[in-house]
Amino acid sequence: MHDATLPRNWRGDARTVGLVSLAHGTSHFFHLLLPPLFPWIMHDMGLRFTDMAFLTTVFFAVSGTGQALAGFAVDRVGALGMLLGAIALLAVSGVALGLAHSYAGLVAVAALAGAGNSIFHPADFTILNRRVSPGRLGHAFAMHGLVGNLGWAAGASFMAAVGAAVGWHAAGVAAGAAAALVGGFLWTQRVHLAVPAAPASRRDATPSPAAPGVAPSPSRFRFLQSTTVWTCFAFFYFSTGAAGILQNFAPTILSHLYPVTIALGSAALTAYLLGSAAGMVAGGFLASHVARSDRIIAVALLLAAVVPAQLAIQALAVTVLLPAMAILGFGTGVAGPSRDLLVRNAAAARFGADAFGRVYGFVYSGLDIGVATIPLAIGRLLDGGHFSWAMGSVAVLLVAATGAAVRVRGAG
Repeated sequence: MHDATLPRNWRGDARTVGLVSLAHGTSHFFHLLLPPLFPWIMHDMGLRFTDMAFLTTVFFAVSGTGQALAGFAVDRVGALGMLLGAIALLAVSGVALGLAHSYAGLVAVAALAGAGNSIFHPADFTILNRRVSPGRLGHAFAMHGLVGNLGWAAGASFMAAVGAAVGWHAAGVAAGAAAALVGGFLWTQRVHLAVPAAPASRRDATPSPAAPGVAPSPSRFRFLQSTTVWTCFAFFYFSTGAAGILQNFAPTILSHLYPVTIALGSAALTAYLLGSAAGMVAGGFLASHVARSDRIIAVALLLAAVVPAQLAIQALAVTVLLPAMAILGFGTGVAGPSRDLLVRNAAAARFGADAFGRVYGFVYSGLDIGVATIPLAIGRLLDGGHFSWAMGSVAVLLVAATGAAVRVRGAG
């Protein structure tokens, strides 16, 4: 799937991976543009937690819907321009937060940030798949995911620190300025990110020559008829829904299942995130040396699912809570690079390199929709005091994701 005219040397690959990963980290930074500032915003505007939760839903609903559409734009106009436009939208959302003085303004901020976020996956994966040597893609996807996780950590600490020091309006402007700096830097490095947009005749009719045996496609929407694409979508919906439960509610759930404080529950969430980062690094090596991506995912997620199943029935001692959460994170992290290869090999390969944007965009919209919808359903369980069921749901979702990954290989 690699474009023969693009550089394939190690240094060129490393430079491209580093730049795309920086962009991905910036998008994850803006996932947390608003949540760390909730206490100050609620105090100043007299808002409720429900109001704040709706802002998160707006962000991911816009991102999920936009991501499916952005893939078509990436294929048509090129990934680089779309990527730079995405960072510009994030910068504008930060400035808009600095100017917001009403709840409607905050909703607009969430929608702007979600629209910017929607572009990154189809643009990032198009650039990586088109510019990076196939043998290094496992490591490339691992670095992409790892820097995304670091973006979460940076966003949480930066926004909280600036908000506490100079207020939430100033924190928004500072975030916008940071995005603008990243965008400016990527512009200076654009030669290392550029890939040609597909000619109209190839976009709309015939798959890339790198996909032998694929019949001409009469429509750019033909990929929506593929069971493979929908199965990949389901995989992302289930796996990310599980992660969304943990990221939103793990401290609360653990503090009700075990005699631990919210602070220790938060430390357990940190252990999960650190374990996930370590797992992504290990997963990059596995993805580069094991041909069957579905097997890596199945083993990693099934082993990870054991942890929330045990936590749900309170079968683990408090003393192993932190390492258990780290193991859970490690398992899900190991699956990360292989899931990206799974989409490439099982979905994008069926429609050619010229369809990377729309296939990745649609499949990864399942990620945002999972985060937007599943935690809302789990919130009802928590309101009813069903904390064991909530944690058990993580295990169920990981098993469901495993089933989807295994089915991808045989889907058509």
